Amino acid sequence: MVAKINERLIKLMETNHSVSGVEAHKLSVLNKIGIGLFGLGILGIIELITVSILGKTGLTSTANFDAIIIGSFTLMIIGSLFFTFSKTHFSIHTLYGKHTNITQKIGLAIGFIGFGLLSAAWLGVNLEPATLFLWLSLGLMAVGIFTYTYGSYAGHTAGIKNNHVYFNSFSSRGALGWLAGIALTAFYIQIYWFSESLDSLIRLFDPFSFLLRGTAADQWFVYGTIYTFVILFLGIKFIFKYRHNRYQIVRTISVIFFQLVFAYFLPFILEAFTSPDAGYFGKDLKNVWPLNYGFTESYQLDAMAKEGVSGMFYFVWGIALFLIVTPFLTYLVGKRWYCSWVCGCGGLAETAGDSFRQLSSKKEISWKLERWIIHSVMVFVLLMTVASLWPYFTKKDFEIGFLTITKESYLIWTIGLCLVSAVALTFAAKKFKKNILLLGVVILVLFAGLVAYAYYSENTKVFYFNSNSIKKVYGFFVGAAFAGVIGVGFYPLLGNRVWCRFGCPMAGYMGLFQRFKSKFRITTNGAQCISCGNCSTYCEQGIDVRAYAQKGENIVRASCVGCGICSAVCPRGVLKLENGPEEGRFDGNPLIITKDGVTLNT
Repeated sequence: MVAKINERLIKLMETNHSVSGVEAHKLSVLNKIGIGLFGLGILGIIELITVSILGKTGLTSTANFDAIIIGSFTLMIIGSLFFTFSKTHFSIHTLYGKHTNITQKIGLAIGFIGFGLLSAAWLGVNLEPATLFLWLSLGLMAVGIFTYTYGSYAGHTAGIKNNHVYFNSFSSRGALGWLAGIALTAFYIQIYWFSESLDSLIRLFDPFSFLLRGTAADQWFVYGTIYTFVILFLGIKFIFKYRHNRYQIVRTISVIFFQLVFAYFLPFILEAFTSPDAGYFGKDLKNVWPLNYGFTESYQLDAMAKEGVSGMFYFVWGIALFLIVTPFLTYLVGKRWYCSWVCGCGGLAETAGDSFRQLSSKKEISWKLERWIIHSVMVFVLLMTVASLWPYFTKKDFEIGFLTITKESYLIWTIGLCLVSAVALTFAAKKFKKNILLLGVVILVLFAGLVAYAYYSENTKVFYFNSNSIKKVYGFFVGAAFAGVIGVGFYPLLGNRVWCRFGCPMAGYMGLFQRFKSKFRITTNGAQCISCGNCSTYCEQGIDVRAYAQKGENIVRASCVGCGICSAVCPRGVLKLENGPEEGRFDGNPLIITKDGVTLNT
């Protein structure tokens, strides 16, 4: 009997039960059911799009639209519950009652009063006068955040405090976390498809909209204002939490600045100088194609052409940002320059989503899905862009400033970019022995061939699909359902970088450069690693950082956004974000240092 118990104990001790270990990769029956239910939810969205295209109707005019939308996302939420199932799902224990001090409790109470006012408007209560209630709700939430932040971090010793995150119902997929996820998901569904149900909330923001724009608010003004408010004030909370880490302070100030100035106030100012007859085009100078897929919309191109010099500047800047600035900066410092310093999606993930970064799945199946999904989205956005621009440039010459784009010049540029990218991928496949890259080569050559065929056959349908249908599919499925509802609504359920990790085409585009042609890497000092697992636990991209640290290998991953949290939470200074020569980026540590001694890494 004793021998059997000892045998079981030894086997248990030899098994890696950590968040990134062998046991964590296993899928239970509930996990598999969860994946299936989530897939059914996605199929529901696809069915809706298919019926809309075949029936040639608007998405919201499709029969049973409400039921399909709500049913599909409900299946995804239930699937997430089963995929991430643990007993803590039924926990309602929170830091509020057991581990908070009086200052934190006061901050939470003040913040909840402000949030309650905003929620009342969300639920349909007309709050008058709107100016008073708007500033009262926002002001109370801001004061509540500051008070709670002071109570949480003031007077504490240096170091990052993630105490009790797995015992807090809100941050560990407990009952409070699921309620928050369901509420966020419902809000995003309303914003995208049922904005009329938000009328009371929208009217609450009218005074502020008239002040900034001279017109009444709409759902996008409300969304942008709340989005910016959250990044600003939770960004300040983030700075206090990581106040002993200079890198975290500087990059958080950066994302707050770019959201507040470039994404929010500056577009309003520039819009005032735009001719009302020119039409609308995006004026967020940091929004890059392919993330900004609206850049290639025909109405935006027409508006830029009518606007003259300023329109030409936005057009040229948009192209240069994608073709020159992004590859160059990613080569120098990795994709972190955008994902962790500039991007609004990343800014929200780092500030509002900081409490949920430990929820990112470290399972092997998640990593496999990540690679296939994000690169499929990249192919999708390329297909949509080529398909929609071809008929636009075949109808007439596009004149903007001193530039004229003809059908022939578009053909040459498109084929040239496809073939140059195909050659680059071919060399990368040979150099790094990644034959999967050859699939990208085939796709790019196929795109180039189809564009050439469309030119000589005078066919406006490059891929034999109506370009408007392709744009409708991408905008609904990727731009709204994925980036919005799942990307943010599922923060408390699947972690704060679901969109960035699985769906963002910009992240995928930069990831290729970071993986195969960049100076950026995270270096490791394996001899100092104590295998505590903090780095892997708090990696929002689901990378098993500890496995690299234990072997003393550099971390060169396409998905890494360079947030630096792994380095910040390491108690031994094992990890360091560096930019250095390309040579040796992938070389492992020649020595393996363990408690048993030093051996050669062969």
